Amino acid sequence: MSQRKKRPWFVNASRVRLSQVNKKFAAGTKKGMVVLDAGAGRGPYRKLFKHAQYEAADFAQLSTGYTQLDYVCTLDDIPVEDQRFDRILFNQVLEHIDDPPKVLAELFRVTKPGGKILCTVPLFFQEHQPPYDYFRYTKYALVKLFEEAGYSNVKIGWLEGYFGTISYQFHLMSRWLPADPREVVQGWRLIYMAPLLVGTRALAGFLRGAFSRAELRWKYTKHGMPKNYVVRADRPQA
Repeated sequence: MSQRKKRPWFVNASRVRLSQVNKKFAAGTKKGMVVLDAGAGRGPYRKLFKHAQYEAADFAQLSTGYTQLDYVCTLDDIPVEDQRFDRILFNQVLEHIDDPPKVLAELFRVTKPGGKILCTVPLFFQEHQPPYDYFRYTKYALVKLFEEAGYSNVKIGWLEGYFGTISYQFHLMSRWLPADPREVVQGWRLIYMAPLLVGTRALAGFLRGAFSRAELRWKYTKHGMPKNYVVRADRPQA
């Protein structure tokens, strides 16, 4: 009798949602289409586009391991002809761009008429990959940026629901609340601060897992805010 594989208590729900939206984008990509992964990093979505001509671009200035890159360049100057790509992936990169309008104009340049772009970008996330972390985006800013670049049919959605955001907030609490209350107070104040900090940190560790599991079961979007937005847009046919 086979045993069912147990899911770990904490699951990074955002990574699951990222995989889901990229799989759906790949499923809508026809065989032989030319795909640009702009800011590809380690290329986690390369395998989804085996049926297409996948090409990767990145500036390769961080210490992280990179996938095999077709273009080592900044994304405001991609060394290809106009209108080369049928599909563009732009995952978790826009926040690292110091001149977003210039880069989006360049991505528009290399998108074929009728081509599509998928962008994911954080609204609520800690600073990361220093010093290349510049912005966080509202849905209104994203619509403005993509429309001004020339894209049409710009649609903004939540990558994860509010439970995913809550899970991340508890995750930060479980990491960053002081494990030693003496970092904060001394003397008699430890009587109430010690159980407050230690207890909250422990509870947060439990709740991050509970809400990550809830996110994967129920994507709640009626209230609250997402951790990340998803942008889908087209280059007009003419």
